[in-house]
Amino acid sequence: MKLKKRILILSGLIIAVAVILFFSFAKKIENFANQDINLNREIIITVPAGTGRAGLETLLIQHKLIEDHRLLPWLFRFEPELAKFKAGTYRLQKGMSLKTVLQLFASGKETQFSIRFVEGSRLSDWSTILQNAPYLKREAESQTAQELVDTLGMKRGEALEGWFYPDTYLYTAGTSDVELLKRAHNKMKIVLEQEWKNRAKNLPYKDAYEMLIMASIIEKETAIESERTKVASVFLNRLRLKMRLQTDPTVIYGMGDKYTGTIFRSSLTTLTPYNTYMIDGLPPTPIAMPSLASIKAAAHPAVTEYLYFVANGDGGHTFTTNLVAHNKAVNHYRQRLKQDK
Repeated sequence: MKLKKRILILSGLIIAVAVILFFSFAKKIENFANQDINLNREIIITVPAGTGRAGLETLLIQHKLIEDHRLLPWLFRFEPELAKFKAGTYRLQKGMSLKTVLQLFASGKETQFSIRFVEGSRLSDWSTILQNAPYLKREAESQTAQELVDTLGMKRGEALEGWFYPDTYLYTAGTSDVELLKRAHNKMKIVLEQEWKNRAKNLPYKDAYEMLIMASIIEKETAIESERTKVASVFLNRLRLKMRLQTDPTVIYGMGDKYTGTIFRSSLTTLTPYNTYMIDGLPPTPIAMPSLASIKAAAHPAVTEYLYFVANGDGGHTFTTNLVAHNKAVNHYRQRLKQDK
């Protein structure tokens, strides 16, 4: 009896010690999981496809996010759901715990990057922005303009300029630049179709594309919201009267790399498809990516008799109905420029 009692007591002690050791170790694992990762700033980290537990451990060590990596396999045993991490690119911030990081990896909620295309920018500007965007797969630069037209499902021979909606676009790492262009193109098509459908009556456009061209000109002529419909009315009145548009932004676009900030008289007398001082009607393509406000202005111009406008020196424009009044406004503007020097 005494022997059995001793065995029972010894067994009880062993079990008690085992329980204490287990809970002590479990607490150690808990503390390991809840400790802050070694970060003093935000970082972006990529978990490659096919990464296993050992690979993740190596990744965390390489980025110096954990110290005692020997506890990581035990953490996965205690909390197996944390081992179900997904490949992707994630944003880690100062103050995050190891457990929070692993939960983020398991969620698959990759960080999103943003790219901003400004109203009035050109396709060449977009190309530069796309080339400098982080974690973006670059495919567009290896395609010719015609190949990109085909990829986007546009009409063969159609120009790309003007066909992308300026906005902020979000993407995850590995997204291709062509995918972003598709999104911007589809959005522009939807917006243009809607505004064309709801346009004012008796506008001198052959089709929605001509309205897009007009919107791009309006975009480059003024950034003042209240002026857009007036600018539209000037150009549409000119089209109706078979007057040339005579707008500098189209001339600048036609000059291409030759434009260095000044339009010389010789530029106005040099024939290009975009020199609206020399050609009749609209230029052959848009000259920029117009905003929704400019597209709406092209679709719903103000009803005026204005045929001219010129800068007024205060950031806006003076609108006039005849050449005499226009010349006076031009002289006034020139005098303002002299006074400001």
